Amino acid sequence: MPPSVTPLYFFIVSALIFAIGAIGVLIRRNAIVVFMCIEMMLSAVNLTLIAAARFLNSLDGVLVVFFVMTVAAAEAAVGLAIMLALFRHNQTLDLQDINLLHG
Repeated sequence: MPPSVTPLYFFIVSALIFAIGAIGVLIRRNAIVVFMCIEMMLSAVNLTLIAAARFLNSLDGVLVVFFVMTVAAAEAAVGLAIMLALFRHNQTLDLQDINLLHG
């Protein structure tokens, strides 16, 4: 009989996903990749909240995840619109080449 899956496994996976996302935000230069890494970090937090809610037999974590996913969907729509506007104005999505203070 295999050992039962404890929340620790979910927390470790969540920490790894969050670390990969954080490293991606810090080292990547393309705005779309940075945006995807931020979404990975949000997913890692959601996994942690779901695992904690399951372990504690509570729906509080699930409700918070529902609201986080709603905000993430709105953020995705607004973020992609901003990136489209930046690309039309600058012809690049390289974060090193984008100067928001330039008219």
